[in-house]
Amino acid sequence: MSGATFDELDFEYATTVAEKAMGAMAKQRVPPTPNNYHLWFKYSLGASSDLKRTIDILISNKRKFDKATNQDLFASYIGAQAAEAAVVHQVSQQLHGVMDSAKHYLTAAIADNRTQIEAMDDVADQSHTGVDPKVLIENLVSELAKATARAAKLEANFAEKSRELDTIRDSLNKSEERARTDALTGLPNRRALEEFFRLAQIGAMENDEPLSVLLIDIDHFKKFNDNFGHGVGDQVLRLVAKALRDLVRGEDLPARYGGEELIAVLPCTDLATCAAIAERIRKSIADCQFTRRSTGEILPQITVSIGVGQFLYGEAMADLIDRCDRALYLAKKAGRNRVVSELELERKAS
Repeated sequence: MSGATFDELDFEYATTVAEKAMGAMAKQRVPPTPNNYHLWFKYSLGASSDLKRTIDILISNKRKFDKATNQDLFASYIGAQAAEAAVVHQVSQQLHGVMDSAKHYLTAAIADNRTQIEAMDDVADQSHTGVDPKVLIENLVSELAKATARAAKLEANFAEKSRELDTIRDSLNKSEERARTDALTGLPNRRALEEFFRLAQIGAMENDEPLSVLLIDIDHFKKFNDNFGHGVGDQVLRLVAKALRDLVRGEDLPARYGGEELIAVLPCTDLATCAAIAERIRKSIADCQFTRRSTGEILPQITVSIGVGQFLYGEAMADLIDRCDRALYLAKKAGRNRVVSELELERKAS
């Protein structure tokens, strides 16, 4: 039943899933808004393995489902899919319109060609009946001029449709880019992250090269929202995102992972190098002085905690991120504003 759509569920099963969703939301203290309910119903239904894995990781690490996290989960797993479906539907309609017009032009061109052939045959017949050659030439020139005009009109019509196709293609490319970009930070989003990681994972295994990930969480982020408002919280998130983007290499992928968490995938990078890059990012942010854009007010120091881990041959991205997340949790417990690698997890376990 997990592969069924909402409309296909029978009453009894849908009621069971709904009760399970409401129970899970109550346990995690998630407000029962329509968007949150839609998300958790889908989670309880098991309709998305990626959504289930993400929420399970958040629950296992005792993460709070605050407003920002809930909005980000909905945008990533519900809103983005709905927007993408709407774009696909719109593009499909536009393409049908272009194809219908093209078929109409071709049909008209074929009919015109038949008419032209008949007219040319008529001129040819007149040449055998002793008609004045001047008249024949004038008729022939007239028919050729008509044919040229029809061809020019057909070419112009197809050129117009070609421009429409270019516009549709550009619109589709921009839509695809928006679907892969987090609107708030301008960083790649979770979808782009997963696609990049799959390629990086294959490259690491094929070429026997290291692959590492660093996971960033802004310390005391909730206080910025509570004390200064969500606008300042958004500004802080954008500033940290810029620092991350500026301090990773061109071949790396910085992305927004969710809420106040950012992530970077670093191909051809071992754990020690990843930790060193993470430390540069941490220090750069801690050393900066941030001001409130609207008033120029100096904000309290912004710090981040970072967990780093290295890819193990054949493992899923979720498993690597889970280790980074646990290392990040250790950094928080140890006082924040620090980098902790997955090696600390091993030392703590032993």
